[in-house]
Amino acid sequence: MASLSGAEQPDFKEIQYRFSRHIRDPEGCPAPADIEDRRMQIYRDLFYNNVEDFLATAFPVLREITPDQQWHAMMRDYYKTHLARTPLFPKMPQEFLQYLDQEREEQVGDFPFMKELAHYEWLELAVSIDSRDIDMQGIDPEGDLLAGIPVLSPLAWPFAYQYPVHKIAPDNLPREVPEQASYLVVYRDRNDDVGFLELNPVSARLMEYLQSEKPCSGLQILQGIAVELQHPEPQLVIDSGLEILQSMRAKDIILGTVEPD
Repeated sequence: MASLSGAEQPDFKEIQYRFSRHIRDPEGCPAPADIEDRRMQIYRDLFYNNVEDFLATAFPVLREITPDQQWHAMMRDYYKTHLARTPLFPKMPQEFLQYLDQEREEQVGDFPFMKELAHYEWLELAVSIDSRDIDMQGIDPEGDLLAGIPVLSPLAWPFAYQYPVHKIAPDNLPREVPEQASYLVVYRDRNDDVGFLELNPVSARLMEYLQSEKPCSGLQILQGIAVELQHPEPQLVIDSGLEILQSMRAKDIILGTVEPD
């Protein structure tokens, strides 16, 4: 059999593009010619189900509280319109966050807390797969938390949310922004267990001090907070703050201390 000349051969890349466009948007983009629809259906289901199942696993609470029709409409739109910057599956939840934040138009029936909840669920996943290990070099794990400089773990990520995202469940779906924001630290300890700690405004301020580029001893931090609060008994702030620091160290949110210069 004589072979086809280069001019007569189909453009393989164009076939690939048509195939991928159809997989992403079956209703808007026709499949390549001469491919049995039964075969195409296998690919349509396989690709979509893989993406949908992965995101449902990455955002379990969001999936649980979202009605099926609304969830799949959102998944289909993400699958069709979002141009991912990476082919890596572990990065897909971050791609979905970008879609929610920058690309998706708000729909009737959306939860007002949807973006915050998705960010919180992504945060738990991101901390769990962070490739960094806890480095204790130069850190005294039993150091004096008042005299020394407390060292915040790089695997402790604090965030403030308008909604209590850590409490959202099918029977707890807030519709109004609470008066008090939710301050949370999501962290991974030395056993690679992921947890979260809810902060009050005072402990949240303490966390801000711990993140500061200007190192301060635990005592200096707590004295500063007492001044900010204009507390009549600063020692009470110091005593309660020390308990918070000790609790954070027990969870590996604080790794220990280093000596002041």
